[in-house]
Amino acid sequence: MDAISQFFQDWASGDLTGGHGVDWFAFISIPFFTGIIGWLINWSGLWMLFSPVRFYGFKVPGLREVSTIIPRKLQEVPGIPYGRVGWQGIVPARAAKMGSIAVDKVIAKLGTPAEFYAQLEPEEIAAHIVKVFESDLPSMVEEIMMREHPRMWRDLPAPLKAGVVARVQAQLPNVVTTITDEIGVHINQLLDPKIMVIDHFRKNPELVVRVFRDVGQRELNLMVAFGFIFGFLLGVPVAIVDQTWHIWWLLPILGIFVGWTTNLLGMWLIFDPPEARRILGIKVQGLFLRRQAECAEVYAGIIADDVITLERIGDFLMDGPRGDRTRQMIATAMKPAIDQAAGPLRGAARIFVGADKFDNIRESFAREAVGRTITPFRDPEFSKRQSEKIKSLIARRTKELPPKDFVEMMRAAIKEDEWMLYAHGALMGAAGGFIHLGIFNWGWIPGFPP
Repeated sequence: MDAISQFFQDWASGDLTGGHGVDWFAFISIPFFTGIIGWLINWSGLWMLFSPVRFYGFKVPGLREVSTIIPRKLQEVPGIPYGRVGWQGIVPARAAKMGSIAVDKVIAKLGTPAEFYAQLEPEEIAAHIVKVFESDLPSMVEEIMMREHPRMWRDLPAPLKAGVVARVQAQLPNVVTTITDEIGVHINQLLDPKIMVIDHFRKNPELVVRVFRDVGQRELNLMVAFGFIFGFLLGVPVAIVDQTWHIWWLLPILGIFVGWTTNLLGMWLIFDPPEARRILGIKVQGLFLRRQAECAEVYAGIIADDVITLERIGDFLMDGPRGDRTRQMIATAMKPAIDQAAGPLRGAARIFVGADKFDNIRESFAREAVGRTITPFRDPEFSKRQSEKIKSLIARRTKELPPKDFVEMMRAAIKEDEWMLYAHGALMGAAGGFIHLGIFNWGWIPGFPP
C-alpha cells in the first residue's frame, strides 16, 4: 500500500517522469471536456444521418471526372459522384438502397404479393368496386352509346335503354368477382414489391428518415446521452497520459481516438450484439433489439400506411411497368358483360349496328371499365381500412424475424457509410484537443485558467 501511495505521489509531483507536476485543474477538466465533445459528436452525428433530406451544395467543374479516380470510400460521400460539394443526410441519400434491402432482407420474408393480396380480402374489394361502380354505370353506358352509335341510342325507347343498363348491372358482381380473382391468380406477376418500395423510397426520402426516427428514436436519444458518458470515461486515461508526459500534440492525437471510439461505442450500444449474451454475468444485447416487438408495430404501421397501401397497389397495377397486362386482363374480363347484357338481342344488335360497330361498343365499354374498376383501390377511406390488415400481417411477421435479420432492417443500408460518422467523430475529437490546448495552454482566454 505504501508503494502505491509513493508511486502516486511521484507521478503527481512529476518526479516519475522528470517533468513538472500535475495541473489538477487541467486534469479534472479533460474528462468533462471530452464528455461534452462526445455528446456533441453523437448529436451532430445524428444530424449527419438524417439531415438535410435533400442535397444542399454546389457544383464544382471537373469534380465528376476526378471522382472516378479518387479512393472508393470518398466516392461514397453524398454529391461527389455527381460533381457536387455539399451534404445530404446519409439515410435519405441511401433511400433507394434501403428500399432494396428492406425488400430483400425483410419484406420478402414477410410474405409474397399473393399473401398480401389475400390479406386484403378480395371479396370485400369486389363488393366495394360494385358499390362504387353501380352509380356510375348508367352514365357510362349513355356516354359510350352516344359516342359509338348516337342515332340508335337516341331512337331507342327509354324502357329498352333502362333494360340494357339493368342487364349490365346484373352482370356486374360476377364480372367484378372474376376480375378480382384474376388479379389474385396473377398478382405475383403483376405486382413487384421491390420496384414499388424502391421507387417510393427514392421519391420520398423523408419517409426513410421517418422509419428510422419513429422506430428507433428512443435508442437514438440514448446514443446521444451516452456520448457524454463514453467521452467522460475515455477522458480519464487521456487526462492521465496528458498530465504524465505534458507533450502538446498528445491531446489532439488522443482526441482522434476518443472521437472515433465514442461513435463506435454508440453504434455498438444500439445494434450489437443482435443475440442476447452474458458478459461477466451481465446480459448484453443491442438496445434496439430489446424492443423488437414494440418496434415491429411501429415499422408495420409506417409500411402499411405509406408504402404498401391499397392505393399504391392499385397505382402500380394500373400504371406500373406491368400495367398494360393488368389493363388487358380487366378488359378481357369485361367484354362478355356487353354480350350478356344484350342477351337474346345480341344477334339482332350485331346485324342492326353492324358487327364492327358492335365490337367497337364492346371494346369501348371494356376500356372505360378498366379505369373505373380500379378506382376503389384509390379510395383513401377504403384503403385506410384495408391497411390495418396489411399492418397486422407485417407486424406479426416482423416480430417473428430472427434478431439478426431484424437489425439488418435498420442498419444494413447505412453500414457501409458508418465510416463517415467515425471520421466525423475523429475530426471533432482532434478539434476538441486543440481547443483544450488553446484554453489551458495557449492563453486563448485572457486570465484563464486563473
